[in-house]
Amino acid sequence: MLNGKKILLIISGGIAAYKSLELIRLFKKSGAHVRCVLTNGGAHFVTPLSVSALAEEEVYTDLWSLKDEAEMGHIRLSREADLVVVAPASANLLAQMTHGLAEDLASTTLLATNRPVMVCPAMNPMMWQHAATQDNLKVLAKRDIKIVGPAAGDMACGETGMGRMSEPEDILSAVINHFSANKPLAGLRAIVTSGPTYEPIDPVRFIGNRSSGKQGHAIAGALSHAGASVTLITGPVKLTDPDGIKTIHIETAQDMLEACENALPADIAICAAAISDWRVDSFSPQKIKKGANKKAPSLNLVENPDILKTISNHKTKRPALVIGFAAETENLNDHAKAKLQSKNCDWIIANNVTENDVFGSDKNKITLFTADNKKEFPTSNKTIIARDIIDEIIDYLPEIKNTIKGQTNA
Repeated sequence: MLNGKKILLIISGGIAAYKSLELIRLFKKSGAHVRCVLTNGGAHFVTPLSVSALAEEEVYTDLWSLKDEAEMGHIRLSREADLVVVAPASANLLAQMTHGLAEDLASTTLLATNRPVMVCPAMNPMMWQHAATQDNLKVLAKRDIKIVGPAAGDMACGETGMGRMSEPEDILSAVINHFSANKPLAGLRAIVTSGPTYEPIDPVRFIGNRSSGKQGHAIAGALSHAGASVTLITGPVKLTDPDGIKTIHIETAQDMLEACENALPADIAICAAAISDWRVDSFSPQKIKKGANKKAPSLNLVENPDILKTISNHKTKRPALVIGFAAETENLNDHAKAKLQSKNCDWIIANNVTENDVFGSDKNKITLFTADNKKEFPTSNKTIIARDIIDEIIDYLPEIKNTIKGQTNA
């Protein structure tokens, strides 16, 4: 039900923190990846070891941890999740959220996140009924913070009333409903190409482009999370297939073109693969030997099919949005604009591969080119870059739907 979803669970202080352990188990059982932030108050009720054991991830506790900030960082931690869940959400943490305070890792992460947030309040009934708490909840609701619970019942303090944290099963249902209702690309079909192509010279050797496939795979995952039905066509990479996505493995550019054409029609095509521009005109069925004179053989190269151009100019099955990638080493703006025009695609996403050690790295820096606009994005993790691209697609969604409607009427 939550296959492949990434949840950041923030556990604040209160006896209800013990329920967070069961919540982690339910999230994991439903297929989600769970990272946890444990506040100092929360650590009085559950241990970092128990949280870590259930989540199968490191637990983050300290804003000033040099190790955690160097390896993860509260900014990255806050933005790599599909949903941030605060359970239990104490009266104090709700007040911090309302007033934008950043006093510890939990409150700083909540202030830094641009992902949806769900809070599950838990506190004494009098604290829940207090005008300050109720005013805080009204402010948070206006900010589109999702509030789940609390429930009424006996409290650990001996009192009875409203303030019990919702049961883990109810929180799980709320999370599932959130993802079911929050899929802006639902009903759309997307093709994503990723990785390199290998063009064989003989059974041992090949020519190809450098590519880890990390950016293309991240884009496929982000499209799927946004509700699109995704076909990922990938060259040889050392990555696992994304969960819940139809993945087709190919080796050559001609293989990729055939797979792309078989995957049409589609509404969106994102060509992120590093396709070799050339192949040898004649494959040697046997390994080419050096020979006695050790003279290097001559290779006659022929041009490979241009997949981006083929898809962009398809007469009957052109997607409503076609996005190409441009890996450049110089004159990024000029080359990207020229490629945008020559390929007849809608957008070009360009990067300078001589900067930031892009190949094989987890980071990237891109510039998005359209016919009349240019938008630069800061260096970031490729997962975040993928989500930035999908956010741009969501903003462009009315144009996509208008194009689809026009094609249908035609």
